[in-house]
Amino acid sequence: MKNEKKFDYLIVGAGIIGLTIAYELNKKSPSLKIIIIDKEKDVAKHASGRNSGVLHAGFYYSENSLKALLTVIGNKKMKQFCYDNDIKVNKTEKIVVAQNEDELKTLNELSNRAKKNGVDVSIISEDELKRIDPNVKTYKKALYSPNTASVDAKQVCLKLKEDLMNKGVEFKFNCSFSNVDFDYEYLINCAGLYADKIAKQFGLSKDYTILPFRGAYLKYNGPEKIINKNVYPVPNLKNPFLGVHFTITSDNHIKIGPTASPALWRENYGGLSRFSLKEFCSIIYYQGKLFLLNSFGFRGLAFEAIKNFFKRSIIFSASKLVYDVNHNFSNISPGIRAQLLNIKTNELVQDFVIQHEKKSTHILNAVSPAFTCSFAFATYTVDEIEKQKGKV
Repeated sequence: MKNEKKFDYLIVGAGIIGLTIAYELNKKSPSLKIIIIDKEKDVAKHASGRNSGVLHAGFYYSENSLKALLTVIGNKKMKQFCYDNDIKVNKTEKIVVAQNEDELKTLNELSNRAKKNGVDVSIISEDELKRIDPNVKTYKKALYSPNTASVDAKQVCLKLKEDLMNKGVEFKFNCSFSNVDFDYEYLINCAGLYADKIAKQFGLSKDYTILPFRGAYLKYNGPEKIINKNVYPVPNLKNPFLGVHFTITSDNHIKIGPTASPALWRENYGGLSRFSLKEFCSIIYYQGKLFLLNSFGFRGLAFEAIKNFFKRSIIFSASKLVYDVNHNFSNISPGIRAQLLNIKTNELVQDFVIQHEKKSTHILNAVSPAFTCSFAFATYTVDEIEKQKGKV
């Protein structure tokens, strides 16, 4: 029997993107009837609650991309939300280190992107790096970012939920999109790992599928503080992964990771939990294709994934960034990246992707730095919805 209640907006997915879009809609029009549904029992049960909580500064992303447009603004807005709600912002800062001459070229490219994107960074020498963090090693130069920070991502999501409920936004948990029993005027699809499947029901996402990647982290348990800034390697700009790195959490714990291992089904967190044969067959098909073509260096990612089943391999990757690290690390919960694949070009999509139709909007590639961008991303998306609403 259908519920007689009708909503202006149905938001699918109670992660950071769904929550901030509801926050922005309510801020613009407090009288709107909004409901957020999620198939889990609470907010932030997937990527939004399993990420590092790092607020990126915005220097990784090419000029004119949505990521470049929204990261700098999003970083400031997220910090302000945290300050306003007594959520700790740990001003960790960040060092990006090089290992050879080729990586110095990429370091300079990151510096150029930073200037174009309006991000405060500086190239520093080895001597300057020793003064900032004596245990971090680099080849000749490093990039220093003063505006990188860390917050507790789960705490942010829970505070947003509390705020939205106080403002009359409704939540319905343990409810998948297929079980919706009420009417709504407009759908906003923020379903993460399943966003492409919902979009296909509306005739969208024709050239895309989600290809999940599993990110494993290790937590440092040693008594001494081995780093005092976040430390990242120079990334491969041909793919969207940043490599195994050191991060300092909002509560000052040190983590290394994440890995970027091709997952075998969409919620492949560990063991056979939530195994889906249909998903497994589809994902293996696309992974096999990418392996044969070696698109964006997929073979290297696949071989790296095999190595990273072993804790010592992740520690070895991290050890390249510092002079001294012991092996006192323990496993913590992994996350799954809902990475969009263009099935026509066989390339991973680097930027955010949003698609619209007459009565719905679909967020198809809200991957890192989506958490950093979320408040700015929500403002952008709501503005786009107002422009697109009613159009085919």
